[in-house]
Amino acid sequence: MGTHGGRGIIMLSVKVLPKGQITLPKQIRTDLHINIGDTLVLEEKAKKVILRKGKTIFDYAGTLPNPGMSIDEMREKAIGAEAEDNV
Repeated sequence: MGTHGGRGIIMLSVKVLPKGQITLPKQIRTDLHINIGDTLVLEEKAKKVILRKGKTIFDYAGTLPNPGMSIDEMREKAIGAEAEDNV
């Protein structure tokens, strides 16, 4: 693994498996603090794929005002509301 052009850009190749899966190299996972269960965001831009670490509601736990219910309760309420809207 090396950098490209002295700009601190790491370029690696990975193979796409039959189900569309790829394996992120360990050094990338370590450098970017990507752990099992983390959310990653894929963005297509100008014929390039950008993969970045994403955020979920759990990343904001404790920083938002207390709505009087847990994150799990909020998620269940949102799922229920969505199900009602699709009836």
